Amino acid sequence: MSTEPRPSYQKYAVDVHASTIDGQGAFAAEPIPGRRKIGEIRGESISVAQARIRATRTERVMIVELSDKRAIDFSKSSDPMRYTNHSCGPNARLCIRNGRVEFYALRDIVPGEEITVNYGETHHEGRLTCRCGAPNCIGAI
Repeated sequence: MSTEPRPSYQKYAVDVHASTIDGQGAFAAEPIPGRRKIGEIRGESISVAQARIRATRTERVMIVELSDKRAIDFSKSSDPMRYTNHSCGPNARLCIRNGRVEFYALRDIVPGEEITVNYGETHHEGRLTCRCGAPNCIGAI
């Protein structure tokens, strides 16, 4: 469990470590009740045009489009939720609210459990193999 104080917008303690899904993952460091806000990720506000260019220049894309004009790049963020991996059977959801990217638990999440969301449409356009391991996995992102 993390010993560093968390920012006020991070409502529950989340640790980052190796994931069986992909690279690093965000893991609950304490019980998270269902339907509660877990936290947010903050980053650099950029245009969608800039976001799409950056997405072609890096293997790990950490960008969320907020609208047809604005996006947030989280690649330099220290927020642990930026490591939230995709799952076809997620335990959380990503919500864009007032220009912020927030995460909410869909159900109770136990300590040590990886926090996942369904990415929905991505720049991968179904070309990236999904490794979430969920029983309902569709096989691609």
